[in-house]
Amino acid sequence: MRSMTEVRAKKALGQHFLTDLNIARKIAYALEEGTTPRQVLEVGCGMGVLTRFLLQRDDIETYGAEIDSESVDYLHVHYPEFTPRLMEGDFLKTDLRKLFPDGVRIIGNFPYNISSQIFFKVLENRDLIPECIGMIQKEVAVRLAEKPGTKDYGILSVLLQAWYDIEYLFTVNETVFSPPPKVKSAVIRLKRNATKELGCDEALFIRVVKASFGQRRKMIRNSLRAAFDFGGEEHPFFSKRAEQLSVADFVELTLWVDAHRK
Repeated sequence: MRSMTEVRAKKALGQHFLTDLNIARKIAYALEEGTTPRQVLEVGCGMGVLTRFLLQRDDIETYGAEIDSESVDYLHVHYPEFTPRLMEGDFLKTDLRKLFPDGVRIIGNFPYNISSQIFFKVLENRDLIPECIGMIQKEVAVRLAEKPGTKDYGILSVLLQAWYDIEYLFTVNETVFSPPPKVKSAVIRLKRNATKELGCDEALFIRVVKASFGQRRKMIRNSLRAAFDFGGEEHPFFSKRAEQLSVADFVELTLWVDAHRK
């Protein structure tokens, strides 16, 4: 294995390496403290700027998922104690249920180009993931934490907020990355809420949410009629736009769709 002093950032992987140690420390300690060790998976370890602070915490056992072989080599050299828990491969293809049957917390400086896919994977494994801390593009962070009635509120806002409480923690400037991105970043925290079941068909709920935002400038009537056949039936929400509906409203709408679709 060759000795390495740094890793080349690869545009295809959306790599922007954090260089500010204070911010890395803040992210690492944004994870809720525990009295017993809990398993944490860092997505995209890069050169270990965040990893070093996660490894300092004695209340967590840190694992890593890294798709870039050059970064993996770097981490093997500079963090040999981390090597047994570092997995080389695509996080999006990782079987979290098999690797972490008792649950895992997710953390990382997420690549911009797959951040939404990472959150969809968190959703798919919501029974396993009680907490997720992610540094992502600022406009995406704003969107995820947004409330109904705003232009930034969208599909992922609704789906994540159905099962997680979302907190926008802080903004991160472009200058603390190498290479610097063209936009600001932000750190958000997702914590699993008390919802066990939505009280409706959850697969249909996701379809209704996605269809409702399919033509977001139009009323829900137009969006849903393009996806479902209700005959001449109408729901009071049909005169609203998707961004005006809360999670509870979408649950109500899903129940109505389930009862009236042909």
